[in-house]
Amino acid sequence: MTTAQPFPSIKPTSRRFTPGTYPSTDFESLDGTKTHIRYGNKRVNATLTLGFSNITDGQVGLILDNYDDVMATYNFVKFSVNNATAGIIDPGSGNFLTKEIAREDGSGLTEQGLKWRYSGPPSVTSTFKGMSNVSCSFVACLDSP
Repeated sequence: MTTAQPFPSIKPTSRRFTPGTYPSTDFESLDGTKTHIRYGNKRVNATLTLGFSNITDGQVGLILDNYDDVMATYNFVKFSVNNATAGIIDPGSGNFLTKEIAREDGSGLTEQGLKWRYSGPPSVTSTFKGMSNVSCSFVACLDSP
């Protein structure tokens, strides 16, 4: 069983989110007839990229520790209003974007029931003494219960 590892409470300076796709396959017969089969009612492969500009080396260490905690035992990342969704103002949409990244129930799952995992290691660029820029990329996965 996987465990949610809370992401450090660091507000991102940039955020890129792609909601994912519904799993499906297209079939085309020799006479040109096309058939489209959809395999589920939940989106998969949502992606999230968080950028952190001019954060301290201590904060970089917290992100790298989180990466190790999540990937060493195949856990998943738990986002909240203190990190990945910090700064999103979308009440006009019923907080749609916030819910897509992290449910309001504190489970760490997305609104679609997906779990965030790192899609690669964080990228760290030192900017000047004691400060760095970090980019983290995540993919939302649907695990069996």
